Amino acid sequence: MEKYLNQSFNCEKELTLSVIGGKWKMIIIWHLGKEGTKRFSELKALLPNITQKMLTNQLRELEEDQIIHREVYPVVPPRVEYSLKEHGRTLMPILESMYEWGKDYMETVVKAKSDDENSV
Repeated sequence: MEKYLNQSFNCEKELTLSVIGGKWKMIIIWHLGKEGTKRFSELKALLPNITQKMLTNQLRELEEDQIIHREVYPVVPPRVEYSLKEHGRTLMPILESMYEWGKDYMETVVKAKSDDENSV
């Protein structure tokens, strides 16, 4: 959180993208928001192309930014679960809008381009 205090943003959109931007953060948030609490291994299985190191880094950043909660259970072997915090849950309507936009874009623009290429 403190990392944003020393940065200058031209607008709030820049701050938002700093918090949730990147290839994996929005997908992690999406899975936690749609499917609920997950363990590290469950998230890793949902994101097969992410490395363990990258998933660890993304989860740490999201935790530091107060988007997700990390719960460590004092058992052997240690059990760690991740869930969305309140600020994380407020991102779900935004991500759902992005999902719908992408779905519409795929159906209209990408499909139309593909149809054009196939008709030549």
